[in-house]
Amino acid sequence: MRTVFMVAEKPSLAQSIAKILSKGSCSTRKGLNGACSVHEYTGSFVGQNVRFKMTSVCGHVMSLDFIGKYNNWDKVDPAELFSKAPTEKKEANPKLNMVKFLQVEAKGCDFVVLWLDCDKEGENICFEVLDAIQPGMNKPYGNERTVYRAKFSSITDTDICNAMARLGEPNKNEALSVDARQELDLRIGCAFTRFQTKYFQGKYGNLDSSLISFGPCQTPTLGFCVERHDKIQSFKPEAYWVVQAKVFKGKDSPLILDWDRVRVFDRDIGQMFVNMAKTAKEAKVESVTKKEKAKQRPLALNTVEMLRVASSALGMGPQHTMQIAERLYTQGYISYPRTETTHYPENFDLKGTLKQQANSSFWGDSVKALLSEGINKPRKGSDAGDHPPITPMRAASESELGSDGWRLYDYITRHFIATVSPDCKYLQTTISFSIATESFTCSGKTLISPGYTEVMPWQGIPLEEALPVCERGDTFTVDEIKLLEKQTNPPDYLTEAELITLMEKHGIGTDASIPVHINNICQRNYVTVESGRKLKPTNLGIVLVHGYYKIDADLVLPTIRSAVEKQLTQIALGKANFQQVLQHTLDIFKRKFHYFVDSIAGMDELMEVSFSPIAATGKPLSRCGKCRRFMKYIQAKPSRLHCSHCDETYSLPQNGAIKLYKELKCPLDEFELVLWTSGSRGKSYPVCPYCFGNPPFRDMKKGMGCNECTHPSCQHSLNSLGIGQCVECETGVLVFDPTSGPKWRMACNKCNVVVHFFEHAHKVQVSQDSCDSCEASLVIVDFNKTRSPLPDGETQHTGCVFCDNVFQDLVELKHATMRHPMHRAGGARRGRGKGRGRRPMGRGNPKKPKDKMAALAAYFV
Repeated sequence: MRTVFMVAEKPSLAQSIAKILSKGSCSTRKGLNGACSVHEYTGSFVGQNVRFKMTSVCGHVMSLDFIGKYNNWDKVDPAELFSKAPTEKKEANPKLNMVKFLQVEAKGCDFVVLWLDCDKEGENICFEVLDAIQPGMNKPYGNERTVYRAKFSSITDTDICNAMARLGEPNKNEALSVDARQELDLRIGCAFTRFQTKYFQGKYGNLDSSLISFGPCQTPTLGFCVERHDKIQSFKPEAYWVVQAKVFKGKDSPLILDWDRVRVFDRDIGQMFVNMAKTAKEAKVESVTKKEKAKQRPLALNTVEMLRVASSALGMGPQHTMQIAERLYTQGYISYPRTETTHYPENFDLKGTLKQQANSSFWGDSVKALLSEGINKPRKGSDAGDHPPITPMRAASESELGSDGWRLYDYITRHFIATVSPDCKYLQTTISFSIATESFTCSGKTLISPGYTEVMPWQGIPLEEALPVCERGDTFTVDEIKLLEKQTNPPDYLTEAELITLMEKHGIGTDASIPVHINNICQRNYVTVESGRKLKPTNLGIVLVHGYYKIDADLVLPTIRSAVEKQLTQIALGKANFQQVLQHTLDIFKRKFHYFVDSIAGMDELMEVSFSPIAATGKPLSRCGKCRRFMKYIQAKPSRLHCSHCDETYSLPQNGAIKLYKELKCPLDEFELVLWTSGSRGKSYPVCPYCFGNPPFRDMKKGMGCNECTHPSCQHSLNSLGIGQCVECETGVLVFDPTSGPKWRMACNKCNVVVHFFEHAHKVQVSQDSCDSCEASLVIVDFNKTRSPLPDGETQHTGCVFCDNVFQDLVELKHATMRHPMHRAGGARRGRGKGRGRRPMGRGNPKKPKDKMAALAAYFV
C-alpha cells in the first residue's frame, strides 16, 4: 500500500484536519521531536487505496542567517553584510529537530500533500518541507505527480473536504518573494543595527535600549510616531472666537444655536457680530428641512480593520490580537485571520454561516429576524485575491474561549452579522434661524430603523432631545448671545489604530507583519504605549528619527520600502526576477549605508544633547586588568563596565544584579571578578569581564561566566566547583555557589535547575575526589555543633550529594524561576543520581549516566 505524507503548519491544525478527513478514525502517536504528533489512517487518493500520515511543523522549519564567522560583531565590517557575507538556511528552532523528524516520517512515502497556511509565508514553508523530505521519498512512477497543495480558509468539514478534492501545486513565486524579503531584511537590518549599536553604546552610558536596531519596515513605522510627536511639539495654540446664541419658544427647553460663520480669529470682529445680533430680540425661523439618511453597514472584515478595532475599542495590542485570532482559527471558531479582502466570494454561504449563530443569547434574536425577513446583500468591497473576509465558523461561548478570545470572537461575529443587516436609517432635521444680520442653525437626528446597529450598538444614533416643532416664519425669543473665546488644540499622539491605517496606506509591511513592526518599536524602547493605546516616542526614538532625517530622509520615509514591497509583490506574481530585485535593492541600501557611516557625526550631535557620555555615567565597581584603575558599572540596559582610561567597554550578563566578587581576580588577565545574581532565590555566578567577551579557551563561547570556564586550576572555574551532571538538561553541570551560604546551593550552568543543600552548614567545599558510583565530585560539609543534622552529633561529613545515605534528607531540587511544578518541595529520597566525573572538564565530555531518567525519578521525586 502506498503512503501519502501530509503536513500542516501547527500540531493543532494537523489534528483537526486528520480528524475531519478520516471521519474520526485515525490513530495518533507522538513524533520523535516530542512536539508534533503523527495521525494515521487509510483511505483513497488519486484512485487508489493508500495509508495517510498527517503531521505538522511549528511555523517556519528554516531561518536565514549569515554563516558562522559573519555573526561576530567585533570581527566583521557591517558593510560586508550587503554582498560579501554568505547566508545559509539554519533550523529555525534546533531544539525541535524538525528536519530530522520530517525526514524520518516521510521516508518511503509516495505522495506529499501540503496543508500549510494559505499565504506567502505558508508557500515558503511548503518548499522548506519539500527540501527536507523529498530526498527520502520513493521515486515517482514515470511522470507521476507526487507533490500537492491544499488551499483552504477555515477548519470546517466542508472547507477541508473541498480542499482535498481540489488539490493544486505550491506557488514557487510566492515562496521566492518571502525569500527576497527575508534576505533584504537580514542584510539591511543587520548592517545598520550593528554599526549604530556599537557606535553609540561605546559612546553613551544611559542609552535605554540593549539594541539600537534598524529595520526597513520598523524604522518608517517609528517615523510616523515621531512625525506626530514633532507636530505636537511645534504646535502653537491660536485663540479664536465663536458667537453663541441661546433661544427658546414658550415653555420648551432652550436651544443652543451654531453660528454659520463658525469662528473668527479677531476678537473685535467677533464682538462686532455679537453687538449686531443683540439688536434683535427675536430669532426668526428661515427654513426647516427634514432629510432621511442612512448609516451604511460595514464592509466585510479584513485583518487591518480587525487590528484597528481591537486596539481602539477592545484595548488589545496588534501582536496580542493576532495571537488570539490565530488560536481562534486553529480551533475552528473563525476563518483564516490574515486577509486583505473585504468582499465575500460569490459562492460564500452567508445564510449557512448566519444560521450557526441563531441560538446565541447575545445576538440570536437579530439573526432569527434576518433569516425570516431575508438577509441583505453585503456591500461590494475589494477582492485582493487571497482569502475570504474574517467570519465566525461556529457558535461559541465565553467559557470556551476565555476573556480576550471571547471579546475578539464577539466583535468578529457582530461585524459579520452587521454586513448582511440593513443600513441604519435616521431622520436629520435642520432648523435655520436669522438673528438680525447673523445666521444660525441647529440640527438633530431621530432614529427611524436601527438596522445593523442592533448588533453593533456602539455605532448607533445617540438619543437626543427632540427639536421643537416649528415652521418657516415662526419666531423664538432670544435668551442670550455671547462671544466665546477658544483655542486651537494640538493633535494627539498616534494611536495604534491610526498607525495601522498609515502603514496600510503607505504600503509598510503586510497584514501579517504590521503587528510585528509595531511590537518591535515598543520592545526596542523607541515608543511607549500610553493610555488609550497611544504611542509616545521615547528620547531615543526621537533622536534616531531626527538623525535619519538629517543624514538621509529615505531611511525613515515610507517611500523606498513601499517601492520595495511593490517589487516583492511582482516577484510573487511572477512578473519580476528574484535575483534582480534583490541585487538592485541591496545596491541602493549599500550606497545609503556608506553615506550613513560617513555622516554619522550628524546623528551624534543630536545624541550628545540627549544622552550622557559613557565616561560620565555609572559608578566605580571593579578594577581593569590592563591599567588597574576602577571601571564604572553602567546599569542602564545593556549593563556593562567601562574603563575610561583604556576607553574600553566590557559586556556583562543581562537581567540580573552585578556586585563586586570579594575583590578576587581572574588568574588569566588580572581583571577583578564580578558576581552576577538573579536574586536571593535564583542563581548567581562569578564573571570575568574580559573573558566574558573574549573566551580564553577553544571550547568556550562568548558570554560564558566562571561557572562554564574550563580553566584547569582556577578556584572559580567549572573544574574546581563543578559537582555533577544536571538532573534535567543534557548539557548542563551543577556548579557549587560558594557565595550562597548559609543557604548553600548548586545551580546548573545551562538551565534553571537549582539544588539547595546543607542549610546552616558552617562550611561547604567541593572535594577533589569522586563518587565511585556516579563519578560526581564529593562534597565536604562542616556544621556547627549546635545545629548539626548529622547522626551521632558529628559536625563534618564527606560524601556524594546524589548517593550518600547521610546526605539524603539534606538536598532539595528547585527551579530558579520558582514556577516549575514538576518537583515536590521537601527532602529528596536517595537514588542512583549520576553526575559528571571529576576528570578534567576541559575539552573532553565527562561520563554521561546510563540511566539518567531512572536516577531522576528515584532521587528527585
